[in-house]
Amino acid sequence: MSPAQPVGEPLPGRGELPARVAAPAPDQSTRPFSVYLHVPYCRVRCGYCDFNTYTNLSMGQGASAEDFVGTLAGELRAARRAMDAAGLPVRQVQTVFVGGGTPTMLPASDLVGMLDLVRECFGLAPDVEVTTEANPDSVDEADLVALAQGGFTRVSFGMQSAVPHVLKVLERTHEPARVPHVVEWARRAGLSTSLDLIYGAPGESLEDWQRSLDAVTRIGPDHVSAYALVIEEGTRMWGQVSRGELPMPEDDDEATKYEMVDAALGQAGYEWYEISNWARPGSECRHNQAYWLDWDWWGAGPGAHSHLGDVRLWNTKHPVAWAGQITTGHLPVAGHEVIDADSRELERIMLGIRLREGIELAGLADPSAGSADGAGAMPSHLVPAVAGLVADGLLDAGAAMRGRAVLTLRGRLMADTVTRALTQ
Repeated sequence: MSPAQPVGEPLPGRGELPARVAAPAPDQSTRPFSVYLHVPYCRVRCGYCDFNTYTNLSMGQGASAEDFVGTLAGELRAARRAMDAAGLPVRQVQTVFVGGGTPTMLPASDLVGMLDLVRECFGLAPDVEVTTEANPDSVDEADLVALAQGGFTRVSFGMQSAVPHVLKVLERTHEPARVPHVVEWARRAGLSTSLDLIYGAPGESLEDWQRSLDAVTRIGPDHVSAYALVIEEGTRMWGQVSRGELPMPEDDDEATKYEMVDAALGQAGYEWYEISNWARPGSECRHNQAYWLDWDWWGAGPGAHSHLGDVRLWNTKHPVAWAGQITTGHLPVAGHEVIDADSRELERIMLGIRLREGIELAGLADPSAGSADGAGAMPSHLVPAVAGLVADGLLDAGAAMRGRAVLTLRGRLMADTVTRALTQ
């Protein structure tokens, strides 16, 4: 089951954006703009998954897979009309990310058609990054060629593991031997490649994880993401763990596996640029950076989230309800919230600290005083906290001397602790 949506306010009308959006932030004309497209269909719903996904591809007119591109067109065109009416500046799209679900459950021609809609409604930057997620068994070489010819620049494959019994626990459907083939096909098509990994699955040994890492470094994608398994309440795996059928992942095991992936990828020439992401120099995922660096974006599709200035919006989740709103002339937004200054600052610190560049200490305000001490100086209230974090090995000492909070390897494992220390 997908997580419950946030509680927020409805839109003021059928297709109007909230008033706060209509008063753009001072820097909104220069803030980059991205688009996320959510394709909700999957062949199999994995037991750990709590994303907004559905295995029924025939949910009715407008919500079925064969109708999806046409319904999405209605949302994107309505979004552009609403932004124009609100007086938002027109900005070319810097990155497009097609996620899910499994976007490649749709034909490659449909995904290209979705990109064409983004081009029609917003325009694409000359160096736009365009990514689709894919399962290794949901594409062939012809599909990847068609995506590249249609304007896609990048594909992210859900590898998760190279070990059959781990894939079985995760309920993944592909064979490990297929992964190097799809990466090679993507390369030949001219696409940048990324592999997604999950560590900490029940029953995964350290030897299993090392086997997966060895496979990744042999394949040699441009980019690797590695995420600790989180078993969300309400998922099928949560039920299995609750009944004692599967063990709960252990924090120490996951920490060891994180250290293993960082070491293996570092030795293979990858650099970490965000806690869960490594890339060869120049192959960082710019769309991911859009979220961490507070860009604006529109999220289209069932349950997708958008962010415009100080406003966060989220779409109706179920494809049938989502499609119904669009066909009756409504933006399919279920609710929105205005992010206050304190929340926005907390998010800036919480996300920025995850990046390899870290955050500038001089920009952090004293919560009790409401402002920083002065330009270029570390705020006095932070000196004890930063000294303690350096002493504990969580922040890089040299970076702290230069006025930046940059996580060490140990600090990456305790990023929430660092955030709390910098915001108290």
